[in-house]
Amino acid sequence: MKVLIGQFITESNANTPDKNEISSYDIAFGDELVEKMQVGDIFAAANIEVIPSIYAVSGASGVIKKSTFEYIESCFLEKIRMHINEIDGMYLMLHGASEVEEIGSGDHHIIKKIRELVGPYLPITVACDPRGNLCQEYVEAITAIRSYRESPHVDARDTWRKMAKMLCELLADRRNIHAVYRKLPLILGGEQSVSADEPVKSINVFMNEIEKDPRILSCSWHVGYIRHDSSVVGSGIVVVPNTESDFGYAEEMADKLAKYVWDKRHEFHYTGITAKPEEALKMAIDFVGKPVVITDSGDNTTSGATGWNTYILRQVLEIKNLKKKFLFASICDAKTLDKLETLEIGAETHITLGTNYDEMSKSVEIDVIVKSKGNIIRPIGIGTTDIYNVFGKCVTVNIKNTSIDVIVANHRQSYVHNVQFEHAGVNWQDYDVTVVKQGYIFPELKEKALFYVMSLTKGATPQDTASLSFKRIMRPMFPIDKI
Repeated sequence: MKVLIGQFITESNANTPDKNEISSYDIAFGDELVEKMQVGDIFAAANIEVIPSIYAVSGASGVIKKSTFEYIESCFLEKIRMHINEIDGMYLMLHGASEVEEIGSGDHHIIKKIRELVGPYLPITVACDPRGNLCQEYVEAITAIRSYRESPHVDARDTWRKMAKMLCELLADRRNIHAVYRKLPLILGGEQSVSADEPVKSINVFMNEIEKDPRILSCSWHVGYIRHDSSVVGSGIVVVPNTESDFGYAEEMADKLAKYVWDKRHEFHYTGITAKPEEALKMAIDFVGKPVVITDSGDNTTSGATGWNTYILRQVLEIKNLKKKFLFASICDAKTLDKLETLEIGAETHITLGTNYDEMSKSVEIDVIVKSKGNIIRPIGIGTTDIYNVFGKCVTVNIKNTSIDVIVANHRQSYVHNVQFEHAGVNWQDYDVTVVKQGYIFPELKEKALFYVMSLTKGATPQDTASLSFKRIMRPMFPIDKI
């Protein structure tokens, strides 16, 4: 038997000015694709041959240019056409939060076009991010779809492999099933749905209990993605029956899970300490001990922000007689990085840092000393360090006559893993305060930080969900509307 595999990951934030071109993606084919998807051994163990299509990952970023998406989609479709008489099933990793110029959801479009080629019955399993948006047609076109449980996504790799194994089982024991879907009038930001906290913790326990029933293959709650305006925005419930005769029970469980999540809508809240920027900075400086972490939530690159904002840096530069040692990881400014890349370690220079796109990214004039150079990396899956994507370059500088270091980068990427700091040539735990481009704090930083606070900064990823402007979403929608 043979299965086609592929991956398309983009979390499209329409509030950022940049759009995704093909150069924004880490692209892989063939054996490199198989290695990066980390499921080839599962199919090999089942004596199933894999047919690699395309691996295209840009992470969280902007809306995708139509021409870029059409190329990526064509790689899926052309490979299917080439092997249409050989393919027994498909395994895909689709984020669920892509947005394409003139098209809408790229994930939904890919599945629609695939079904036009292969028909309604070919088994297709999909592993996805919980911060993706669903619709009825998309879900029902997939044999089985499941999102990660945990946020941050420490179970991502386990979910990828779970859905690969599920396809092997479906090929060994063919059945006519598809996923059951329920849409909820609920819109949530990622910072309000951290799995270590309630009510998500209880929701995950409830789903785990549902999955123990032999009549259910899998179930998941898709939190949804709020950073672009679309008719598919909002939370969704997916329950996959084990057999055709279990559809009725899957429908019943979908209703129960939907009600369970909906009844907890007033319990969703920010996890950890949050504060307005002035108070957040004061908390960090006043804390006795280190390391301390401030998350710059309005410029959260894990949700597609630019990483350009210099606001907190400017806050710190205004402090007279600063006693604490600060690290900013990172500030994205490609032009300034190009200049710094030409200099040797120890070199001194004057730079303009900040893109001046808006008030939040206003530039600062600073004299700096080059401390280290490195690559911007992102491990493939939280908790993994051996396989990663390289997205760009970075240079760490010290602002002369201050205790402030800045990692200057040419690509938006949040520093959430220790290994990312290592590749930049710094140890964040040597600093009193580290400022990162995140909303909620990620596990490796949380484990080591003695104190952390989310600064409610402005930017492309504001945290006040109810204040966001939507024109195309289903209404009424909680918490934008009172329901």
